[in-house]
Amino acid sequence: MKTMTLRNIPDPVYEALAENARAEHRSLQEQVRYILTNDVALRSRSVCEKAAEYRTKLSGRTSEKNVVKDLREDRDR
Repeated sequence: MKTMTLRNIPDPVYEALAENARAEHRSLQEQVRYILTNDVALRSRSVCEKAAEYRTKLSGRTSEKNVVKDLREDRDR
């Protein structure tokens, strides 16, 4: 695992990070690691690629049942 040092963090940003860490019951270091990990995961192209593949896989499928019709019938009961 690598180590990173951050310098010249603006005071308001540092204070907000520290406050968020306290609210989440994490250390400041854990909070920064959590934010970085989530940001990398959200920006990952593989998630978008997987979604596109899944949409392609499902594109030709049809349902034997009419879901909207069934829901309306259930509501009318």
